[in-house]
Amino acid sequence: MSPMSTTTEQGLNAKLTAASRSLSASSLRGKLSELATTPLKPVKDTLKAHFDFVPSQIPTERRLQTLAVTLWSLLIWGSITLWVYLCSYPALWPLLLAYLIWIHYIDKASVHGARPSPWFRRISWWRYFANYYPASLLKEADLPADRNYVFGYHPHGIIGMGAFATFATEATGFSKAFPGIIPHLLTLASNFKMPFYRDVALALGVSSVSKRSCINILKSGPGHSITIVVGGAAESLSAHPGTADLTLRRRLGFIKIAIQHGADLVPVFSFGENDIFQQMPNERGTAIFSIQKKFQSVFGFTLPLFHGRGMLNYSTGLLPYRRRIVVVTGRPIHVTKYEKPDIEEVRRIQNLYIAELTRIWETYKNEFAKARKRELNIID
Repeated sequence: MSPMSTTTEQGLNAKLTAASRSLSASSLRGKLSELATTPLKPVKDTLKAHFDFVPSQIPTERRLQTLAVTLWSLLIWGSITLWVYLCSYPALWPLLLAYLIWIHYIDKASVHGARPSPWFRRISWWRYFANYYPASLLKEADLPADRNYVFGYHPHGIIGMGAFATFATEATGFSKAFPGIIPHLLTLASNFKMPFYRDVALALGVSSVSKRSCINILKSGPGHSITIVVGGAAESLSAHPGTADLTLRRRLGFIKIAIQHGADLVPVFSFGENDIFQQMPNERGTAIFSIQKKFQSVFGFTLPLFHGRGMLNYSTGLLPYRRRIVVVTGRPIHVTKYEKPDIEEVRRIQNLYIAELTRIWETYKNEFAKARKRELNIID
């Protein structure tokens, strides 16, 4: 190639480079001018597009309802936080150690009917809690106080808010509906190892769901009752809005205890319990379901992946949605006392129990479960 050609090519490249730079600079100035003249979309508008925020002007009553549910939902974590905070003060260690010894080795109230306080169960704070959904009690039959009762609560839901409002407080009028009946809502024994939280539960009459606890309560005399959320952790994995999938067929223990102590069985169906949270799809056979069942087998409880609303928005959070809960107590199934009932008798009583529970569903589903996606289904 000749020196002249090389010089010409270099000159052409220099002109192209200069032109490209000029074009790039011009393009950049244009872009900057466009940005300067185009108003940015406010962050507030972006948030509103994705979140439904609580209005600034809402009645004080509704604010108190939300606060009541929020505080109860945070009580376990608040108790743990308070315990850790108190542990940071060495001067308190002797008292905290004495409290731990009391919890683990001395206090047996959780298996002896708790320490129910009628005053504490009746405070107005619980009415705010129940009216949040709102939760209500519908009684179908009177229960004479000369007998003991075993209430079977269905479905479990994610947390069992309806069971708490109905059987652990007087917010829905339990004692007025069933005079002379002393309710004891049962929960996992591990909950009574949590400092402070346990004392609140005991004051509400909440007791351990252990066999020993059930026996002690039913032996306390006529009028005492226990409420068992029969489906337990397994059923919480089936808690999806618009469904009523119950884990019941293999649950024979509570029926056997009722027969052994001559306690009448009362089926209870809570319409709306499954509707207050949204749960991630976890059908049987999926990886999520397998992990949740493995967790349950190891720890005794499971962790549904769910969400509700927030305290300041209606879109997402860990608070339950405001959806009506109607707790229907059915007709009691009279039980004849047998200390050693055979499996045939247990199955016979179970069939009567399931028939009554099904009757409750069929009677009220068109009134309280209008948005159902499918019918009542006993899956296990």
